[in-house]
Amino acid sequence: MSSFLGKLTIDAVPYHEPIIMVTLAAVAVIGVIILGLITKHKKWSTLWHDWLTSVDHKRLGIMYILLAFVMLIRGFSDAIMMRTQQALATNGAAGYLPPEHYDQIFTAHGVIMIIFMAMPFMIGLMNLVLPLQIGARDVAFPFLNNLSFWLTVSGAVLINISLGVGEFARTGWVAYPPLSELSYSPGVGVDYYIWALQISGIGTTLTGVNFLVTVLKMRSPGMKLMQMPIFTWTCTWANILIVASFPILTAVLALLTLDRYMDFHFFTNAGGGNAMMYINLFWAWGHPEVYILILPAFGIFSEVISTFTSKRLFGYKSMVWASGAISILGFIVWLHHFFTMGSSANVNAFFGVMTMVIAVPTGVKLFNWLFTIYRGRLRLTVPVLWTLGFMVTFTIGGMTGVLLAVPGADYVLHNSLFLIAHFHNTIIGGAVFGYLAGFAYWFPKATGFHLNERLGKAAFWCWQVGFYVAFMPLYVLGFLGMTRRLNQTDNPDWNFWIYFAAVGACIILVGIVLQFIQLYVSIRDREQNRDLTGDPWNGHTLEWSTASPPQFYNFAKLPTVSDIDAFTHAKEQGTAYRIPEQYQPIHMPKNSWHGVMMALGITAAGFAAIWHILWLAIAGFVGAFVVFLIRAYDRDVDYYVQVDEIERVENSHLTNVSKGLI
Repeated sequence: MSSFLGKLTIDAVPYHEPIIMVTLAAVAVIGVIILGLITKHKKWSTLWHDWLTSVDHKRLGIMYILLAFVMLIRGFSDAIMMRTQQALATNGAAGYLPPEHYDQIFTAHGVIMIIFMAMPFMIGLMNLVLPLQIGARDVAFPFLNNLSFWLTVSGAVLINISLGVGEFARTGWVAYPPLSELSYSPGVGVDYYIWALQISGIGTTLTGVNFLVTVLKMRSPGMKLMQMPIFTWTCTWANILIVASFPILTAVLALLTLDRYMDFHFFTNAGGGNAMMYINLFWAWGHPEVYILILPAFGIFSEVISTFTSKRLFGYKSMVWASGAISILGFIVWLHHFFTMGSSANVNAFFGVMTMVIAVPTGVKLFNWLFTIYRGRLRLTVPVLWTLGFMVTFTIGGMTGVLLAVPGADYVLHNSLFLIAHFHNTIIGGAVFGYLAGFAYWFPKATGFHLNERLGKAAFWCWQVGFYVAFMPLYVLGFLGMTRRLNQTDNPDWNFWIYFAAVGACIILVGIVLQFIQLYVSIRDREQNRDLTGDPWNGHTLEWSTASPPQFYNFAKLPTVSDIDAFTHAKEQGTAYRIPEQYQPIHMPKNSWHGVMMALGITAAGFAAIWHILWLAIAGFVGAFVVFLIRAYDRDVDYYVQVDEIERVENSHLTNVSKGLI
């Protein structure tokens, strides 16, 4: 019979690891300071009523982005630790990290950066902008949006708890069997991995469904599908991929859970299972996931180039169809992740050719951006710098991807640092650069004031230079034969490139620090940098027709759309700020505490499942289900914004517009 706390004992706290204990102490001190400041300024009520329980897509978008920045700190800390270990552990030296700790770090780094940094950043920008771009009041299911966010937070909380209670997986972020099976990973690390991904993955699936329904059913009057802004289109393709692929992740993690908890043998060869089936299913989700991350970034770059050249986007329809082609092709190339498994020549040839073909619609996008810039007056703002940096960097990553699409070449390079360089080339130089461009682009819309331009440019250059210094050496190391996941080396030919790459990671760190300084300085100087008009960049799309930050109901009267660039069309027609003859009451959803409490119960249940604490698992799931039932029978979920309040908010906005235009 298990104890009251299952497998959890005081030995689960790694008090013998000074690095972890110092980190936990620092986090605790920062947490106490934040709680103290909230209490001192009496912000608990505001925090609860206006933020934590909010169903407003704009506030949820901001919270997603805050979560992404928090997890960026955690994930990049792992990266710095890995690079430092590799630099210290040359010529056979041991370095400062034990092998089991190093293995946890590189596993956590991959999971955090992809699932808990990049995904929340992307979904945050989508939340912030997409409903405004299509002229909607909110998303189709506002409460579901809130719940999706808190499920993502739940997964992030579990992965951070693993730092101080127990351990994280030592399997790499893909958690291949048999290494992730109970016989090879008897600790709780893989269980933390399973439950963190499972809970957050369900939240992401709900987000995909929510935004697809929003786009299909809640577009502004007159807006046809082929009149949607390009960012909305790329997000829609990404949401199609989410809805199609994330259930595969849910299923494969459920099968691995049954293997570990109930002695099933889906992936154990000795028990009649097949470990390769896990890899098949994982990458059937994992490769579409790469395009889920990159497609919205493509949309951001399109919006930025179009806005800052003051031109319509070149080849709008070809951009939409190219995005669709990338989505479809991205779903049928997953086997290139394991060309080394020994498939037939025909199978390898098919997946290799399909992988190369993806370069065609991607090239279409690149040339469309170049043709949009051609003969335009490109303003070199921070979002534009991120875009230009992406165009060069991502092109390099794309070319190395075409090389890896050749099965014979991949067979040699797959387990080397060449592949790591390629992956970071596309995800950092593509997705992350895109999110940071979108962050700078829509920041004044979300907050009502501009970011500091000088610090933003300094941060960009540190990221850009740091990226090349950190990752180009990995291509060289790959050709020199250095394999992935090494925590120490003894080949003197590799040393220079390892040290060089470590310097690059430090330069990127400076860039990240500069971005946080930029945020601090921008908030401090916000009164001097107010965006009064709501249209600081002379934008094309409907989000720029609202106030900054937007009215809580988005639009006093839903706009009627007859052009791709709806706001530019309205400005050209002289109808951009026209006051309607009469306002009508606006139907809006009420904030809800149910999402927070459901996620709290699910987090407790996930933690209990990890440590085999049966009573807590039951209590957590039952508690979450009871809150779900309370929400299901709650009829007080909406209200009407009255005409007098709408008039007050709109008059204030129009007054600010007139001030800003003077």
